[in-house]
Amino acid sequence: MDFLSDLLLTAAALGAAAYCYVLSRRLKALASLEGGMGSAIAVLSSQVDELTQLLNTAKDAAGKSGKSLEQQSVRAEAVAQRLELLVASMHDLPSAPPPASSRPPSRWPAEPAAPPYPEQGAEPPQRARILRRRRDAGGE
Repeated sequence: MDFLSDLLLTAAALGAAAYCYVLSRRLKALASLEGGMGSAIAVLSSQVDELTQLLNTAKDAAGKSGKSLEQQSVRAEAVAQRLELLVASMHDLPSAPPPASSRPPSRWPAEPAAPPYPEQGAEPPQRARILRRRRDAGGE
């Protein structure tokens, strides 16, 4: 019986040794920088650095555009105030007389107005005609 227990104990020790050897190889492969987890961590670290730089650049650009928009809004408010003052001052001015017409007013419909085209035989340009359908008072 002692011999059998020693044999089982030796087999278990050899199995544990083989399992430890396999685990150590897997850990070395996982930690290596060429193809394991180490290379993935290195790539992710470089990407984080690049994204940090891009984020800082974007923050700077946003700050500059914010300052520019603020300056433009201040200028727009100043111009709006000036326009309000100009419109208010326009109410104080006397109204101008209507412009003199080159032809006398016609007594429409009793008297036809002078033709706008004084040349002989000149015809006015054709206008687009709008046709409307009449609706019956009791229908549609």
